[in-house]
Amino acid sequence: MRPHRQGIVLQISVLLFFLLGVCKVAAAACTCGYEVAGANGDDWLFTDSIETDFIKLKTITAAKDWQPQEFNVSAEAGHGQYSKFFTPRNVVVGPGVANKGAAGKHAGVELSVGATVVNGAVPVAELDTVRQDIFWGSFRAGMKLTAVKGTCAAFFWYFNDTQEIDMEFLSVEYDQENRTYPVNLVIQSRDSAERGYDASGTSTYKTVNLDFDPSAGFHEYRFDYLPGRVYFYADSKLLAQMEGAEIPNHAGHLILQHWSNGNAKWSGGPPREDATIVVSYLKAYFNSSDASREGDWKTGCGSQWVDACLVPNGTANDATDGGQFLGPNHTQGNGDESLATAMMPKLGILILLLIGLVLIGAD
Repeated sequence: MRPHRQGIVLQISVLLFFLLGVCKVAAAACTCGYEVAGANGDDWLFTDSIETDFIKLKTITAAKDWQPQEFNVSAEAGHGQYSKFFTPRNVVVGPGVANKGAAGKHAGVELSVGATVVNGAVPVAELDTVRQDIFWGSFRAGMKLTAVKGTCAAFFWYFNDTQEIDMEFLSVEYDQENRTYPVNLVIQSRDSAERGYDASGTSTYKTVNLDFDPSAGFHEYRFDYLPGRVYFYADSKLLAQMEGAEIPNHAGHLILQHWSNGNAKWSGGPPREDATIVVSYLKAYFNSSDASREGDWKTGCGSQWVDACLVPNGTANDATDGGQFLGPNHTQGNGDESLATAMMPKLGILILLLIGLVLIGAD
């Protein structure tokens, strides 16, 4: 017996109601923030995010959350042989061997150090977040470092010279024959300031050898900044933990940097050829120091806590393209999609298929 037409309409209505509900959930994903798993089995909830997929950008100006920097640091102030000239010209997304993926697509934003000293200064690069309200949080960057000797690559959080959390990579320290690839984990503090900003003799300085060549491919570097403690990771493997009174306690901003000034005790150099690091993505999940943003989060989330997104741990396999991006408003470039946006066409196709199956069943 053929189903009554009203029954068919009812079935289709139920399907549409269900699938539109799924679309609504997808679009409202992460309303209650971002849940991050820590090294010791702890879980933390952060309200805000910055997610930038540098691979999909045509120009660095499309990265609205970021600002290339232009300023000078004298040789004296930087404790180097040469001055540093930070120039936006050394922060680019564009063609070139260093940033080409297997399919010929851009692999990220390049931060370069020039080999040619100009008027006593080395041309170098820095990219900062526009937001200055970044407080407790979990911060990750996919990076491919340089094998060219004589530069310092850095991924760090900064408020001032006594509240700073750094992951610094000195290419002069790499030794492929002995498989030595150190990363310097540094928290600048009042203690380090009293030592002339030399943190090496403090409790918030550690050098850890990576178990991979950071110049051979992309890897995820991460640090979690929490009240009274900081955790450092590479590809989600815990490298070190620091805690105590010297841990920062203020909001700040994130910085990606690549420089050299000839300091024999640190960066070395300048490099004998132009040196480039490539950043494929940055993901920051954090609490804001802006009271109005916290109020907006409380209003949007309510008391249900059902729309918090679980942040996956990054791996070396994800570091080239960033894996999954969670925020509906993450920086989008040429063809880039957030989780919610990417789901919509697929759900539309699914709706049509299910309606077709209902109609076929009716026959």
